[in-house]
Amino acid sequence: MSKMLKFFDRHLAYLMILPAIILILLFSIMPILQSTKYAFFDFQLNDQKKSGIYMNSNYNIPLSDETFEYIDYYLQTEASVVKNDETKQYIAQLRDDMKAKQMEIKTILGNQSGVVETSENNTEAIKGINAAVMAFLDKLYGMNDEFYAQEDMYAVASELETCMIESNYIGFDNFKSILKDPRIMFTLTVTLVFTVLSVFCELILGLALAMIMNKAMKGRGLIRTLSLIPWAIPTSVAALMWSYLYDGSNGIVAHAFAGVGFISEPTQLLLTAKAALGSIIVADVWKTTPYMALLLLAGLQVIPDSLYESSSLDGANKLMQFRHITLPLLKPSILVALLFRTLDAFRVFDLIWVLTGGGPGGTTESISIYAYKVMFAQTRFGYGSAIILIMALAVGIISFAYIKFLNVKVVGE
Repeated sequence: MSKMLKFFDRHLAYLMILPAIILILLFSIMPILQSTKYAFFDFQLNDQKKSGIYMNSNYNIPLSDETFEYIDYYLQTEASVVKNDETKQYIAQLRDDMKAKQMEIKTILGNQSGVVETSENNTEAIKGINAAVMAFLDKLYGMNDEFYAQEDMYAVASELETCMIESNYIGFDNFKSILKDPRIMFTLTVTLVFTVLSVFCELILGLALAMIMNKAMKGRGLIRTLSLIPWAIPTSVAALMWSYLYDGSNGIVAHAFAGVGFISEPTQLLLTAKAALGSIIVADVWKTTPYMALLLLAGLQVIPDSLYESSSLDGANKLMQFRHITLPLLKPSILVALLFRTLDAFRVFDLIWVLTGGGPGGTTESISIYAYKVMFAQTRFGYGSAIILIMALAVGIISFAYIKFLNVKVVGE
């Protein structure tokens, strides 16, 4: 018993963080690994032969059995329609031949079931059987007789080709396609412009708001509470609220911008490319500046007041104190704030989706919206996963640039 207690005492910290590690593995690491796997395949749900992950050639036995059943059904239908005895005899023989071909396929595949892997030799043999089936049907419908289901028969028989599933492993082809996709470069540019402008404005305004909230004044708690209200509103709700404000018919902001000359007509606010992107940035800055201020306020509160008092005695003014005391000591908090906001801004989706849907004409489409359309509208999950990995790489590069530019030691001192 004492040994068990000693074991738990030594490993208590690991046991305490185990639930967090499990959650990170399930909801962060595993989706990333899954997306990475999809990125190397031509995985498309709208294509029956590419709706799975296949490293090798496969054969869909249930679909094959169903196809032969439909062929037999249509052969029975044709037997009840045709007039010549020769045609009826050929259909009876053909039904037996079709069953023989079906059994031949099963024998080649070792009498397995489901979707099974198959070798190149087996694939060639099955292709020969499929060609023989089509030749039988061509001979049938080449006879001088009346037929009822010729079009349906050929449509059903073509499913035999669908049963053969080639490997959809394409290596780095998805990434090569990204380099040639002009839409990627455009949406990436839109995302970068949105990220840079919104994060820059939020940093400046958030720092100013944080310094105000850090002052010893009457009602400071109320000011802090009220300033966090925009951040507490869900993004989709805030975007919907701003869409009413930007509405060309009754929107207050749209009419105000038209009144001061920012736009010629209120209806142009969300219907022109530059005005729409600017409107999205304004809404994002309003929404997330309090979050930036909250992160910076935490850094301001750990700076000792004695530093400002001693610098005042040495003749430093407010600007000098801000430059030589506040900014250097606030660097770690600025790094955290910039990283968090850049990660959030670079993957922006809901704000743009509610306000413009990526319009007008796709001019405000972010890379995450484009990835969503590729993955869920076009069901091209392989290509969409490759886009997501490119996004992750871009965020990693930006994060590395922040760390180097601000010269902040991430670990240790």
